[in-house]
Amino acid sequence: MKLTYEPVIGLEIHGELLTNSKMFCSCSADYASAPEPNINICPTCTGLPGAMPTVNKKATELAALVGLALNCSINKHNTFARKNYYYPDLPKGYQISQYELPIAEKGWLDVIDSSAPNEAEAQSKRIRVRRVHIEEDTAKLAHEKNYALVDFNRAGVPLLEIVSEPDMRTVEAALDYATKVRAILRYLGVNSGDMEKGVLRFEANISVRPVGSDELRTRTEIKNLNSFRALVRASQYEIERQIKIYEDGGEVMQETLGWDDARGVTTSQRSKEDAHDYRYFPEPDLPPLQLSDAWIDSIKNQLPELPEAKTARFVKDFELKQSEARFLTSEKSLADYFERVLSISKSPAKTIHSWIAGEFMRYLNDSGLSVDDAALAPETLAKLIDMVTDKTIGASAGKTVLVELFKNGGDPAQIVKEKNLLQMTDVNAIQEIVTKILNDNPKEVDEYNAGKETLFQWFMGQVARATKGKADPNTAKELMTKGLKERKK
Repeated sequence: MKLTYEPVIGLEIHGELLTNSKMFCSCSADYASAPEPNINICPTCTGLPGAMPTVNKKATELAALVGLALNCSINKHNTFARKNYYYPDLPKGYQISQYELPIAEKGWLDVIDSSAPNEAEAQSKRIRVRRVHIEEDTAKLAHEKNYALVDFNRAGVPLLEIVSEPDMRTVEAALDYATKVRAILRYLGVNSGDMEKGVLRFEANISVRPVGSDELRTRTEIKNLNSFRALVRASQYEIERQIKIYEDGGEVMQETLGWDDARGVTTSQRSKEDAHDYRYFPEPDLPPLQLSDAWIDSIKNQLPELPEAKTARFVKDFELKQSEARFLTSEKSLADYFERVLSISKSPAKTIHSWIAGEFMRYLNDSGLSVDDAALAPETLAKLIDMVTDKTIGASAGKTVLVELFKNGGDPAQIVKEKNLLQMTDVNAIQEIVTKILNDNPKEVDEYNAGKETLFQWFMGQVARATKGKADPNTAKELMTKGLKERKK
């Protein structure tokens, strides 16, 4: 009998912290804007003998903030350790990290199963967070044909590692978890979430086992996945690879893998290390961090409304569906924009959601823009939506005005006037047009009344053509339905 396998997935998420200076020295942490390599460096971050590290207070605060947002316990006594390994991007020959006593541990995050066929069947899954710890980033390597160059501007930048337990059983669950962690980091303002810039990276630990088994089999680790797409594709490939190995009677080797995005395959980098391979030992140059209850409480007071709480509020206060609320709260800037439009507009929340989730986001996506980049004030969008809601203009005209606003700005009412887009609401005028269309097309009328109901959209298209899309669609639909019925033999 052929076994059915399930994946066992755990994620390590590495995020650079948005601080002005590096983790253990006063050098600028803004390596992306550095005009040239190796200028934001000092003896400490380049590992020169005798240089002593000091802890970045702001980075510690941000790390604790993330721990609390992930429902972790904050360790009032936490320590730094040296993680020893050799690689050209590690100038000291070790990385200052945390091992036995991280700043936060034993947390959790609930995610919604996006693989469910519909919203009613989507269940919440609790993913345990093993630990959140502080460490320093490495330098950047630029590989040429016969040599590599090292830029130490990034060396020592504050880095946060969020380690989950292996609680995910589908690739979709891993994606949902990673997406939610990224959203939380952005809500907190501790990380930009710009994965294309390398400030947020994923590492997936994957094994497979027979369905129904509690066994934790040999796992592999896929390093440095810098997009959600890479996370999904690499995880799916590795799961299928391991299943095939077991089905062929082989054994999975514990190893560290890279992801070749162009070829769509994982590649072996080295045998997978365990903690003892790094020879962790306490960092002798840094005293333990002692965090008081008062200090922890002060960090708690800085917690903003997070995506989950905001989603629940949107559902309760604005009568949105869970899926609608989750979309709006997926980015803080999007949620803030929605609430600003809602506070100004007279239109229902669902109508505003439809415009933002539809035409507004479609234009941004097609233009490669984010909500922050949108040069369309919430006040302007609110005015436009209200003009459609009160039937000053039709939905089609509203879309035309929206594109014009995005491209050239201006006032919606003025654009409507200049382009002659006012909606036709005069019932008698629309009735005349409907009657003429029916009189001019007796063959189509007979075919419709004989059962060819798809022709109704053709008739409505004739109304739109005759009025240049300005007829109130509800009035036109009502009059057309009545007119066709009256001509039924």
